Amino acid sequence: MRHNKKFNHLGRTKAHRDALLANQTISLIMHKRIFTTLAKAKALRVYAEPLINRAKEDTTANRRLVFSYLQNKEAVTELFRNVAEKIANRNGGYTRILKTGNRLGDNAKMCFIELVDYNEAMLKDKAGAKKKSTRRSRRSGKAAEAPAAEAPVAETPAE
Repeated sequence: MRHNKKFNHLGRTKAHRDALLANQTISLIMHKRIFTTLAKAKALRVYAEPLINRAKEDTTANRRLVFSYLQNKEAVTELFRNVAEKIANRNGGYTRILKTGNRLGDNAKMCFIELVDYNEAMLKDKAGAKKKSTRRSRRSGKAAEAPAAEAPVAETPAE
């Protein structure tokens, strides 16, 4: 029985799946954003986020553990140097999945998966678009403006 064994095998053997996810994690760390299918992106998020979380504490043990998964010195160095300082104050949710539609050939759902703190466009939008706090009531602003607009109209014919 396979009770409580929720895991997307992605149609691959364990060794092939681990190699795929390790390679995609390396690409994600090096390029900050990759384009892949939605199923692979969801599996990648489960694989990569614990490794990214390890980078918060730069110890030899953490570096060796992450290297045992990735087998790429450049990616481990990038993760522990540059990525770790950006995610230092974040408690989780280091990746974002943006759906882009379906692939033309086989209609597979496609998406971008990216590191959250590296999307400059979204960071600018978030910083620039501060919502002003307004309180909504049953009386709208139009009701307050209507008597003011009527008053000058009433004065002009009286002259």
